[in-house]
This record gives sequence, C-alpha cells and structure tokens, in this order.
Amino acid sequence: MGYTRDAFSGTSWISSYKIFYRIVSFLRIAILARLLSPSQFGLFGIATLVLSFLETLTETGVNIVLVQVREKIEDFIDSAWVVSIIRGVLLFIIVLLSAPFVASFFNTPKAQEIIMLISLVPLIRGFINPAEVKFQKDLKFKYEFLFRSSIFLIDSMVAIFFIVFTHSVYGLVLGLLAGAVFELITSFVFIKPTPRFRFNKHYVSDILHKGKWVTSYGILGYFGDQGDNIAVGKLLGASSLGIYQMIYKISILPLSEISDAINRVVFPIYVKIADDKNRLQKAFFKTSFVISALTIALGTMIFIFPREIILIVLGDKWLSGVEVLRILSTYGVLRAISGSITPLFLAVKKQNYVTVMSFFRFIILAVTIFPLVIKFGIIGAGYAVLLSVFGEIPVVAYYTYKIFKK
Repeated sequence: MGYTRDAFSGTSWISSYKIFYRIVSFLRIAILARLLSPSQFGLFGIATLVLSFLETLTETGVNIVLVQVREKIEDFIDSAWVVSIIRGVLLFIIVLLSAPFVASFFNTPKAQEIIMLISLVPLIRGFINPAEVKFQKDLKFKYEFLFRSSIFLIDSMVAIFFIVFTHSVYGLVLGLLAGAVFELITSFVFIKPTPRFRFNKHYVSDILHKGKWVTSYGILGYFGDQGDNIAVGKLLGASSLGIYQMIYKISILPLSEISDAINRVVFPIYVKIADDKNRLQKAFFKTSFVISALTIALGTMIFIFPREIILIVLGDKWLSGVEVLRILSTYGVLRAISGSITPLFLAVKKQNYVTVMSFFRFIILAVTIFPLVIKFGIIGAGYAVLLSVFGEIPVVAYYTYKIFKK
C-alpha cells in the first residue's frame, strides 16, 4: 500500500497546525514585544535555557521508541509512563535547586524566581499520558492538529491575558503551566489506553536501551542549538539575549514551519517502508526536494527584507537585530535541509548517525562562539551558528550515501 496519500494528508494537517501556530504566535509576539522589554524576554530565555537543557539531559527517547516499535505500543504504555513520571520529578527537583546557581552564572538575580516557578512545568508534563504518541504512529494527524492547537491556544491566552494587565514576565511562565495542565487533563480524557503505575522491567530496559542514542544526540543537539544563547546571555546580558532569541525565532521559520512539519509526518512513514530500500530512497529524495525548494524560498524572503519583517512583527525597539537576522536566515535554510535527514536516520534505527552529526555541529560552535561573540556581539553569534551547520553537512551527506549505497 502506498503512503503518498497519508503523507499528503498528514503534511496538510501538520501544516495547518503550523499556520495556526504562526498566526497565534504572530499576534502573541506583536502584543508582548510591545508590553515587555528585551531584558524581560531575556530573563524568561535564561529560565527556558535551564529547563530545556535538563529536559535534554534526561531525555529517555520514549516517544521515538514508541513510534519505532513494530509491536502494539499498548504493551509499553505503563512502563513508559513510569519512566516519564520519574523523569519529571527529578527535573522538578534539579531545576528548583539549580535556580540560584544559574542566576549567579548569568549575573541576573531576577531570573532565580522565574526559574523556580518554571520547575513546575516538567513535573506536570511527567504525568502526561504517553499514548498521545499514537496520533503520530497511526498517522492520525487531524487529531494531532486539534490536540496541539488547543494546548498552544491555552498557553497563549493565559500569557497574553496576564501580561496585558500586569506587564510582568511571569505571564510567560503561567502560560507554559496552563498549557501543561491542559495537556495532562486532555491526554487522559480523550486518549486511550489510560496508563497505570506499573512497569515491566524488560520494557523499561528496552526503552532506555533504544533511547540512549536519542539522549546522546539530544545533549549535543542542545549545545549545538543553544550554545549561542548561553554565550550571548553570559557575555552580553539579558537584554541582548532577549533580542537575539526573538530574532532567532524569526530566522528559523524555514526550519520550524516547513521542515519540522514535513519531518513529523514522514518519520512514521519511513519506519513503515524501512525494509524496502528502493521505496525508502524514492520517498526520501522526494521529501528532500520539497523541503529544499520551500525553505529556500522562505529563507530568501527573510534575507531580503529583514528590517521590514522586524518592524512588522516586533516593532522598532528590536531593530538592532537586522544584520543578525540576515545571517541567521541562511542558517535557518541550511538547518532545515540538513535536518530533513534526521527522520531517515531514525527510521532505519541509526540514532548514532544523528549523534555524530550533532557532535560535529557542537564542536564547531564550541570553538567559535565565545571569540566571535566577544568580537562582534550578537552578530558574532550568528556567524558561529552558521559555521556550525556548514560543518554538519559533509557528515550528513556521507551517512545518507552509506544508507542507500548498493
């Protein structure tokens, strides 16, 4: 049976979610960028840096493993839930205890309370029903669209409502908490089976064994993606970090709006046809062509009109990011194209390939980020991430050839 129709339908639904997400995000950013200062966004950015790092550090790869397994995932759900809960509790404790040290590292005492509050997010998320991965595994992207759209809408409405009346950055954290609580409740009300607090030692071992490479490339990928933010926050302060992060979000539109949407759909499809190399190769090259064409078009638009885009989306107090947006627009396109290879590697269970490509990107960023930021400021951070993706591309090409060679 062909999966072209499933791929088209899935991409349509995920694209619909991305369009919805972008419209709501545009309205959200347009409002909040005028109510909060760059330094306030920087404080929130520091808190999310900590949270995302620890989430990456303790990533078990549960969702990816549940998509990969050929057996019915109902056998794994209880064990996956126990692993998720334990991880959530550990993250809550670690984030809470690390708050004063992180605030001291970035020399921003005001970030401590925000970090402490955001520690509740992984605790809540740990109890979410892991069976929600069935939307992706069973190619039911219509339900994925409805589910994810509702969560993001709740997050945005709570954040905007609170900030409009208080002008406080705490509204961003309350939005995250509201979205997490809503996802927890709906995952049990609308998604079956309902997990029970019990585990099978064999299943837990299988999940952790298969997920170890996911953890490895996740950690390297984190530093590859967030090393620039860490350097900017440490060397230039919360205000510069706020500007850089907002500009970065715009620059990766080709990655977040096109490549990620298509990759989410084709990953379970690649898994289903992984044993047929010719069919897999055709599907992969079709997907890569579509992603490349669309991302280059969108990235070119961002490159040509950076000033106009910043004025429309953020306002004039963010114009110091014009030049870095032009640099990062190229990065966004290259990352979208190279990132389209990841679902292929995961589908053929070559998580180690993703780890190696992430390692090369991380090494180049680690070597270049601090000297370039010291010399050129946030523009130097843009140059560093651009160099890092150039280092990743040859590795991606080699492993792709290795998979498809006769």
